[in-house]
Amino acid sequence: MAALTLIVGSHNYSSWSLRPWLLMRHLGLEFEVRQLQLDTPAFDAEIARVSPTRRVPVLVHGDLVVWESLAICEYASELAGGRGLPADARLRALARAAAAEMHSGFGALRAACPMNARATGRRVPMTPPLARDLARIDALWSGCRRDQGELGPWLFGEFSIADAMYAPVALRVRTYGLPLSSLAARYLDTMLGDPHLAEWLDAARRETQVIPHEEAGAGA
Repeated sequence: MAALTLIVGSHNYSSWSLRPWLLMRHLGLEFEVRQLQLDTPAFDAEIARVSPTRRVPVLVHGDLVVWESLAICEYASELAGGRGLPADARLRALARAAAAEMHSGFGALRAACPMNARATGRRVPMTPPLARDLARIDALWSGCRRDQGELGPWLFGEFSIADAMYAPVALRVRTYGLPLSSLAARYLDTMLGDPHLAEWLDAARRETQVIPHEEAGAGA
């Protein structure tokens, strides 16, 4: 089988890079990581050679190029024999719905609270749109843990694409001190205690690049 290469951006800022990377680690897939530094001329030149959207992440597998995060996650799940999604058809549909909701929604959270993996103690205004996004995330996490808690510690029991999609949200909650209910906070603790996520965070702390427009709440 051809080698897998995952092209990623900053460990500190690139939430979309984190998602497939974390899933592939959980699936035990062997892959090479190629990192490009965001917001640089070198990034623009390099990413244009591999991605039609000129964004990261990108998965290269032989002559196959997959340039979108959720599609990478689905492909990785297939390479791992279907792991990455629940075996039960009903739960699989719900996991896909949860992943897709994250993929296309929560614009207020994204705008107000950019992922900044190495930062803590940041604060941003709790606007009504941000509060609505946070309430929906809390309801989703709490509902999954209430309904599937006996299956394991993750949203649908075992680690899935849905968990990978919400990992950057967990880091945003940590960075900006966003409030959660007790059940959602227990899921947050599970995510923040994940050893693979800890590996990503260690890499983020070693990075020195600062992108000013991603440093929300720095003076709060």
